[in-house]
Amino acid sequence: MRYAAGIDVGGTFVKLALVSEDGNILFEDKLDISKATREEILNTIDLAIIKINIEANLFDVQISGIGIGSPGIVFEGVVLGGADNLNGWSNVPLADIFTEKFGLPVYVDNDANVMGIGEVVYGAAQNCTDVIFLTVGTGIGGAIFMNGQLYGGYKNRGTELGHIVLYHDGIDCNCGGRGCLEPYASTSALIRQYAKLSGKDEETIDGRYIVERFKEGESSAVKCMQDHTDYLGHGIASFVNTFAPQKVVIGGGISEAGQFYIDMISESTFRYAMKDCAANTEVVGAILGNKAGCLGAASLVFKNVIN
Repeated sequence: MRYAAGIDVGGTFVKLALVSEDGNILFEDKLDISKATREEILNTIDLAIIKINIEANLFDVQISGIGIGSPGIVFEGVVLGGADNLNGWSNVPLADIFTEKFGLPVYVDNDANVMGIGEVVYGAAQNCTDVIFLTVGTGIGGAIFMNGQLYGGYKNRGTELGHIVLYHDGIDCNCGGRGCLEPYASTSALIRQYAKLSGKDEETIDGRYIVERFKEGESSAVKCMQDHTDYLGHGIASFVNTFAPQKVVIGGGISEAGQFYIDMISESTFRYAMKDCAANTEVVGAILGNKAGCLGAASLVFKNVIN
């Protein structure tokens, strides 16, 4: 059995896990990096790997390599940029830094890609070759798998699934464009719309609160959830028409609201998608939750290291 260090770098925490090749997590933890500088984030990743090595010794196993999922555009082990939620997180040669420090192979990819890999290898899309993974949260990210391979576009600069355009003259998006899926269909957008309709303070609302109000039949929550899932369905229909995946996997915290949420997105998707393109597609919820990033990161090692 092979083992790997799986590191998931987020906007607030670095999650870490010691993972076996069959997807068993022997040890996991998380370290705070809120408001951290670039150097502090690197030091935290360093500490995360040290902690995993300590646990590996306690379990009497040897780590084959280190996998890291990071926000931003990642190419050949370097975070080039695009991680606006991390201070100074551009041109960061993560693979070189930690290969030199620990003498182990290090593999790095975008965090949404890595979460998608986790769901394909160990989660909701096992045994599928063609998959769209979408994570719905503060923003919208995702990953595309075609013919059993992760697709990232030329030099891994593509597959920004939250930034397909719904409206040519729509809401301004953080990416610099307008009318993207993200400012209409993210959890942040859902919260903004609900606050506006209900008159409640946006700072006191989260996705869980809106879901509970929806279940109670509150009119503002029902309207907002219907709009939210309809926007998502429009966007996903575009992916289905383009890629004809076997599965569309919906991740992110709000995806755990319940099967009704996935059903609403699925109904909207198939209403707008071309029937022939969608003939073999199923919309499902992710099943790995917060473990997807570390599991996917570890699987980068298992895919690339032969020993």
